[in-house]
Amino acid sequence: MNFPWLTTLMVVPLVGAIIVALLPRGRDALAKQIALVFSFAVLVLTVVMALQFSADSAERFQFVESHPWIPAFGISYAVGIDGISLVLIALAAVLVPIVIIAGWNDIDSSSRGTVKGYFALILVLETLMIGVFAATDVFLFYVFFEVMLVPTYFLIGRFGGPQRSYAAVKFLIYSLVGGLFMLAALIGLYVASAQITGTGSFDFGVLVGMDIDPDLQKWLFLGFFLAFAVKAPLWPFHTWLPDAAAEAKPGTSVLLIGVLDKVGTFGMIRYCLEIFPAASEFYAPIVIALALIGIFYGALLALRQHDMKRLFAYSSMSHFGFITLGIFVFTSQGQSGSVVYMVAHGLSTAALFLTAGFLMARAHGSSLISDYSGVNKTAPVLAGFFLVAALSSLALPGMVSFVGEFLVLLGAFERYIWVGAVATVGIVITAAYVLRLYQKSMTGPLKPGLEGMRDLGGREVIALAPIAVLTIVLGFFPAPLTDVINPAVDRVMTTVGATDPSPTVQSAGLPAEGSDQ
Repeated sequence: MNFPWLTTLMVVPLVGAIIVALLPRGRDALAKQIALVFSFAVLVLTVVMALQFSADSAERFQFVESHPWIPAFGISYAVGIDGISLVLIALAAVLVPIVIIAGWNDIDSSSRGTVKGYFALILVLETLMIGVFAATDVFLFYVFFEVMLVPTYFLIGRFGGPQRSYAAVKFLIYSLVGGLFMLAALIGLYVASAQITGTGSFDFGVLVGMDIDPDLQKWLFLGFFLAFAVKAPLWPFHTWLPDAAAEAKPGTSVLLIGVLDKVGTFGMIRYCLEIFPAASEFYAPIVIALALIGIFYGALLALRQHDMKRLFAYSSMSHFGFITLGIFVFTSQGQSGSVVYMVAHGLSTAALFLTAGFLMARAHGSSLISDYSGVNKTAPVLAGFFLVAALSSLALPGMVSFVGEFLVLLGAFERYIWVGAVATVGIVITAAYVLRLYQKSMTGPLKPGLEGMRDLGGREVIALAPIAVLTIVLGFFPAPLTDVINPAVDRVMTTVGATDPSPTVQSAGLPAEGSDQ
């Protein structure tokens, strides 16, 4: 427990990125191999750390490290994890090596950027993703939150499609504006803590439970929430997402939507709810309304899309509506469901973008649905993985996404019956656009020109198989997730002080043993 696990997890990919970046030009194969080795090292270290994590520990955070950074302003390098941050770090650790394997041939010497540059940026991004989930100093969190923009901007703007510059700049501007609101709120939070305690602090443990004036809470909450709503993204702060997803490489889209966007909903749980509980209750009806609009707006736009990558982006916006809804109904089941949904959405999004990327690589890079038909006849393995990804996206029972969606809706029904009923209708639209996509692209007569399409190779199967296995295994046996998440959710609910009509759910989403439900 004294080993600096979290710092090690951040240093390892950063060292790998430096080694890859310093390689001489032309050593493309070596750059890929080094990036893969270091990403696997992070995954192994994450598994070892997770095995030492105690979900029943009385400590709020585990694997804690704290070192003074800027003592004059009470800023420290402070990291630690609970069950919520653990599963999100694990998600990042799983997806990065998969992205590297899947994108092995996405960048070549004729690309606008170098091979070593692409894989070095992915490793840098992994460091920052781990850091943002592990930070327990709010200023340190803000630093990771903002610095993440740099590698993401270059991954989109340097290695993306024809409209890459526009998409990258739009992503950067939206994110920077959201970050400025958070910075203003962060300064206000520091001043408020100085007035209350006599010494300004950014320590999460000090800030939680601090008696901040309710009116001031409302303003500070807005600063944090707007930054998280842009990052998530939540309607109407979503317009950067379709452009970024459409122009980025499939692997970049996986990390952008599968992991980075979770920082927004993670921040809502960690910072909005726990530091500003009174303001969270005050704004909850507005946030729930935005979440419901996002569910339907994203689903309806996804139903109209002719481009697969844009369809995935709008569907993600709809899914984030469910996640946000679960957070702000203030029930343990809704909170647990939201965290499970984050993990499930990361896996399903990865599967969708990667299978679409493999499909596009076989058809001159086209992402138009109309350019495909009957793919299951010539590439049945690809079509099979695409089906698993599609069914996971629509939350079919037996998939881990079903567990998250079911718990979110259950939590919504227990607090606001009409909210749960309205949100449930969104599932019907989700089924419509997912099944439409699969039917048009994978079934029917074979599209002329696709007769010679080859099926997935060994490397591509290796990239997709772990996602499919995790999606199904955790769908039938979600206990490894829920047993880690539930104690952390209980602490959040205790801090928020919400009146919860039900105990935290157990592994199958049922009331706790011995309860009166």
